Amino acid sequence: MNASSVMNTALSGMRTQTNKVSAIASNVANISTPGYGRIDPDTLTADDGQSVDPAMELTGLIQAEQSFKANAVVFETGADIWDLLMSIKRD
Repeated sequence: MNASSVMNTALSGMRTQTNKVSAIASNVANISTPGYGRIDPDTLTADDGQSVDPAMELTGLIQAEQSFKANAVVFETGADIWDLLMSIKRD
């Protein structure tokens, strides 16, 4: 696996976590909307029949935050490796 692949994988992970946060935000924003069907943040599909539980949404938000941070660290490390490789190539 090369540095570019590592960075692309981390970027994909960050996008996934961003989508999860959007789904959670939608769930919380519609918590008191009659007939609202909760969006499952893991599959991004309607979770028919399940009401929105604020504690579950907060837990999902914390998990998404931690996963995003982990992917961001991997992305930054890949960028550092890329910079190092480019400086070696120029020399």
